[in-house]
Amino acid sequence: MSKNQQPLREHVLELLSGGHAHASFEQVVANFPAKLQGEKAAGLPHSAWMLLEHMRITQWDILDFSRNPKYRTLNWPDDYWPKDSAPPSSTAWEKSARSFQHDLEAMKELVRNPDTDLFARIPWGEGQTILREALLVADHNSHHLGQLIDLRRLLDIWNAK
Repeated sequence: MSKNQQPLREHVLELLSGGHAHASFEQVVANFPAKLQGEKAAGLPHSAWMLLEHMRITQWDILDFSRNPKYRTLNWPDDYWPKDSAPPSSTAWEKSARSFQHDLEAMKELVRNPDTDLFARIPWGEGQTILREALLVADHNSHHLGQLIDLRRLLDIWNAK
């Protein structure tokens, strides 16, 4: 690893972790009432479940692409969004949230690893780098966390701290 990548690694890790200028994943997803996880607010196309699952699936897909030479592309949009607006079981929400956090930690570890060249092209890609994929995860997560906050506000279950 080039030593000049270390400050960049630290900044990307902070961005992936959330917080700072934005609410964190934990703050947005925690204590989401089960009875409202499948509700859509007027004017918004997605329920909280749909957004959480989309975030989980997309983040996993980006992580898989970033480290798997045998990566297989998912079909857009069908493979990236759940079919139903509500979780299929009482445990699905927590399972999805834990899986999201696990995959986020794996992406952070990829960035943290001094053997990872952030600027090297991913051999099975079309010019993408780990830096680009990590920034894509951070950007995508931030976008949908904002949507979840809007949904919580419209459902009157958001208390910003």
